[in-house]
Amino acid sequence: MSSLVLVAQSAQGGGMSMIIMMVAIFAIMWFFMIKPQQKKQKEIQKFQNELTEGTQVITGGGIYGTVKSIDLAKNTVDVKIAKDVVVTVDKSYVFKDPASTTAVQK
Repeated sequence: MSSLVLVAQSAQGGGMSMIIMMVAIFAIMWFFMIKPQQKKQKEIQKFQNELTEGTQVITGGGIYGTVKSIDLAKNTVDVKIAKDVVVTVDKSYVFKDPASTTAVQK
């Protein structure tokens, strides 16, 4: 009987510490996983909204090219990937070319 009372008392005291631990875990996940991902997504969205002709990009499929034209009505981008080869890609699948940004910084 006395062991049942001890278990009940420890369960009551452990409830508050369990809630504090869950809040701490959520806060850690927020600051180290969710917040940086949201920041990166905003940067990608900003780049896609500021696309101009002649910008070097990478498509979602990994194809490197240069923006030839942008159709805002259809939300598509024509990307030149080789001489006389142009592909039409959805604007949300066009990303910044890291090689073009490092060449500018050097």
